Amino acid sequence: MAKNVLSRLPEIQLPDGQLPEWEQPVVTEKSEPEPVVRPGSPDLSRRTFVAVSTALGAAMLLPAAPAQVTTDAPPELVSVALKVNGKTHALKLDPRTSLLDTLREHLGLTGTKKTCNQGACGACTVYVDGVRINACLALTVMHDGQSVTTIEGLAQGDALHPMQASFIVHDGFQCGYCTSGQIMSGVSVIKEGHAGSDAEIREWMSGNLCRCGCYVGILAAVKEVRDAGV
Repeated sequence: MAKNVLSRLPEIQLPDGQLPEWEQPVVTEKSEPEPVVRPGSPDLSRRTFVAVSTALGAAMLLPAAPAQVTTDAPPELVSVALKVNGKTHALKLDPRTSLLDTLREHLGLTGTKKTCNQGACGACTVYVDGVRINACLALTVMHDGQSVTTIEGLAQGDALHPMQASFIVHDGFQCGYCTSGQIMSGVSVIKEGHAGSDAEIREWMSGNLCRCGCYVGILAAVKEVRDAGV
């Protein structure tokens, strides 16, 4: 009976190599991955925007890590005695204090200028036991018990030192910031015997810089004092 029924079904013609539908393998379609929506994208939903904004805001409100607090004790102060411009001073100082800072910050002698603070310009020139040095390079404790002369101690009361007066006559300054160091060195080169010629004066005062370029007036002032034999 079944054979007679099958024999009456129309014969299905398939192209060569093609299987009937019921014998073809089942193909499962792969689902496409959901697109990643980033902030600023036109596809960003209101819900996603609120969630991202809330997360970022919470992160910004997190407390920062506390800063480490150092507990290093300050250095122990040391006793230093200085004779400055004829007056003796007993001081308690940090051993790292420069002579320049001692003069300016502790004794109020601001005529000695703090310019480069590395011994390159000569604006802080002072005398220690009669020898000129750069005060910014000297630790005060190194000169305990010694005598220091600053620009304030060069004049005799209201009477200017001849070098100070000569600088005024020859316009040996403009802004005035280097002038105290220039005057101190000018006096020294004469005492040291290094003012025999223009070239020698320039050489032995080469450590004193003038950004205003008043070297012609400075040289003339030193020569006038030298020639006066002061």
